[in-house]
Amino acid sequence: MSGLRIVRLANFITPKSGGLRTALRELGRGYAAAGHEPVLVMPGPAHSDELTPQGRIITIPGPEVPSMGGYRVLLGRSDVADVLAGLKPDRIEVSDRLTLRWTGGWARRRGVGSVMVSHESLDGLLRVARLPQGARTAFAKRLNRATARHYGRVVCTTSWAAEEFRAAGARNIAQVPLGVDLDLFQPARFDPAVRARYADPGELLLVCCTRMSVEKRPQRALTTLATLRAAGVRAKLVMAGDGPLRERLRRTGEAEFTGWITDRTELAGLLAAADVVLAPGPIETFGLAALEALACGTPVVVSSSSALPDVVGPAGVAVAGEDFAAGVRQLLAEPADVRRRRARDRAERFGWDAAVRGFLAVHESL
Repeated sequence: MSGLRIVRLANFITPKSGGLRTALRELGRGYAAAGHEPVLVMPGPAHSDELTPQGRIITIPGPEVPSMGGYRVLLGRSDVADVLAGLKPDRIEVSDRLTLRWTGGWARRRGVGSVMVSHESLDGLLRVARLPQGARTAFAKRLNRATARHYGRVVCTTSWAAEEFRAAGARNIAQVPLGVDLDLFQPARFDPAVRARYADPGELLLVCCTRMSVEKRPQRALTTLATLRAAGVRAKLVMAGDGPLRERLRRTGEAEFTGWITDRTELAGLLAAADVVLAPGPIETFGLAALEALACGTPVVVSSSSALPDVVGPAGVAVAGEDFAAGVRQLLAEPADVRRRRARDRAERFGWDAAVRGFLAVHESL
């Protein structure tokens, strides 16, 4: 496949946001290394245009979404269309299934291959909004069917994420898992000094790395800590991340809140120092933070209602409900060397090189 100009469009990114920003960065680097020309178009406070290791990044002014912790969105359709027309893409890859869905029609009318990457569960988000099940299912099917019609391919990162499109009758689905930086995130990042910073000798160290917003259910980590302490377990919890719920959760005084850890080497050190990582999100479609923990040799307790049970496999425990304490105890019942080796082995199935090949195969199929 000769070099393609792959224009990627995304919303809901901040300078400190986690999984989506990581995926865009790693895929962009991979596309560039494979001889393609990746261009990322995203919202920002002002116009900008720069060359980076992940390719060219163009920002278009977009408003902040209220109560979303700094997330911005591209609302000026004509501005985006003008940028697309000027770029003359060979492919577009869109990481927003709703506000940017119109770009699929734009591409089709111009003979440009189009891909939509599903990073969230629409049915799950409607569940968070407490829409009644019948209305939720019907609405999600209608929107997912429309989304699939707009694009040449819909890429889902897990079978769990793909299921809602299959339920809507979509047949243009490609399943490609994301990856993890196995060199950056590795057991060798363990540092006794980092461990001592967060926990005393003999204490259990729990880490939860997530955006602190309603759909991520970060309060589940605090519930787990309370249950363990009530049972006599000496435990500490570190909450790494930010979001609209952070201040309310911080006022409980039960955990240490770091905010976003933008230094990824520092983040790897924290994940490697933990005994168990908690991934409480009930509607995660992949869960990069959980995979990064596994790569550091740290097992993960995940929500059974999400895609994460399939991602972590035997290297983690899936739990239903609000309290993950039973899952933590289950992991701790095994020798540390066994659970840590199993975690790393699981993560080694997910490299970014394989993810890049998978995404490029989808673009080639168009």
